[in-house]
Amino acid sequence: MSHPTYPGSADSSASSPPAGFSGSLTERRKSATRTEIARVAARLFVTHGLRATRAEDIAQAAGVAPRTFYRYFATKEEAVGPLFGAGTELWAQAVREAPAVLSVPQALEHAVRHVLTPGAGVSPGALDWARTLLRLAQESPGLLRVWTERCREAEHTLAEALASRGGPAGSPEARFTAAVANAAVRVAFETWSAGDTPADGPTGPAALAVRNLGMLRDFPWGGAGT
Repeated sequence: MSHPTYPGSADSSASSPPAGFSGSLTERRKSATRTEIARVAARLFVTHGLRATRAEDIAQAAGVAPRTFYRYFATKEEAVGPLFGAGTELWAQAVREAPAVLSVPQALEHAVRHVLTPGAGVSPGALDWARTLLRLAQESPGLLRVWTERCREAEHTLAEALASRGGPAGSPEARFTAAVANAAVRVAFETWSAGDTPADGPTGPAALAVRNLGMLRDFPWGGAGT
């Protein structure tokens, strides 16, 4: 089997740090190691199942010692956390880079189309891998907790991205908008993951997310340029 690609990555390069990452050479190496372990963990979970995969199996397949694995992750389920987080970072980055003339709701829709459309901001097979991981999470409290925690962290990341577009940083409005937008996308992705429809088209995650985000047009930040 070829090395798979995952949410948040345009290719399968194990050496690339997360989008927007900056730091010392040592920090970059640690980030690359963490990302590679995460990708290997996801591949083993999907191909062999969560229960059949041990932390030691992940370490061996990633080419690291078990003690190195536990230096980065406390449990095998936590190992896929960086993959869930990578999608969040890409969405926030796309919000920041959306044309300035777009309103906040429009920027959110623009960004989510880019991040959740196969062949645009995500590799064609990445969404299918993510769907399988989310299905596994429904049977694993540990994996579901990792997904939930990353979604919660996404609210803070998105709020910062919205503030970069001129919104009031740390304000109740920014936090509320980020929380609702994040929930709209999370529910869309979970809804799509529960079925068998393709990732593109009217029933794909991007279309479902845009539909959910429509409610933001009536929020306080709905005006153009805000």
